[in-house]
Amino acid sequence: MIEREDARVHMIPVDQIRVVNPRRRGRKKFQEIVDNIAKLGLKKPITVARNGAGNGEPKFNLVCGQGRLEAFKALGETEIPAIVIDGSDEDHLLMSLTENLARRQHTTLELVRQVRVLKDRGYKFSEIAKKTDLAISYVRAIVKLLNKGEERLLQAVERGQIPVSIAITIATSDDKTIQQALADAYEKNDLRGKAMLRARRLIEGRRSCGKAIRRGVRQHNGRSEVGKELLKTYHEETARQRMVIQKSKICETRLLFVVSALKQLFKDDNFVNVLRAEALDTLPQYLADQINGEED
Repeated sequence: MIEREDARVHMIPVDQIRVVNPRRRGRKKFQEIVDNIAKLGLKKPITVARNGAGNGEPKFNLVCGQGRLEAFKALGETEIPAIVIDGSDEDHLLMSLTENLARRQHTTLELVRQVRVLKDRGYKFSEIAKKTDLAISYVRAIVKLLNKGEERLLQAVERGQIPVSIAITIATSDDKTIQQALADAYEKNDLRGKAMLRARRLIEGRRSCGKAIRRGVRQHNGRSEVGKELLKTYHEETARQRMVIQKSKICETRLLFVVSALKQLFKDDNFVNVLRAEALDTLPQYLADQINGEED
């Protein structure tokens, strides 16, 4: 249970605060925070917890507000407004996680990994879901993907490129089942157009480069391999489409032959009388229309 030391805001020296779980932030986003604080001041105090350290070591652990703290340091400030709380390390981690999850558009793989950290520390899926305002199925799914090392799928889920259910299917199924899942998602309108294309690229990238996200030169080579796989798939699909067109032309030729033959037979009154006697004087509507159309 987290408790505030009191309701007041304290001025804490910035060099007395240690960032326990640092998060990376883009340079542009960080500069926006710095500019905003420089113009308007700090709207919301950071949150810290006492760590019992001494002998010149930082006395507080940062719980929430890394961006604000780093902005204050960049502006040359020596103190920052902060609210001091008490509680266990797990409580502090959970509070930091909850605040970050409130800004879902900025979630990262590092943030998702913290959910697994909570699970490893004994929290139940239902407890994590309740405290982070996430669905139990979602929490269970991302932990499963993390345990399987599916960084590529996790990133796609966090970016909203594929549903988490499709990610689980990709991680646990064979190619046939995966293709069926994609077809079902298409029928349900869950994956259409560019979304379906991204999903197929993701599957090809995972097959060519592995589950983890490669960085630097290796990632560049991975993208090259993905491009080759996509080009191969394109050529195979093109060949298949050409085969379908060829078969359709053959069927069209045979149908024209059948129509021509029936037209000649129906000119024979004796043949027509035999058909009527045997109750075989009806035709499929399409053939009847074709024959009548040619006679007109």
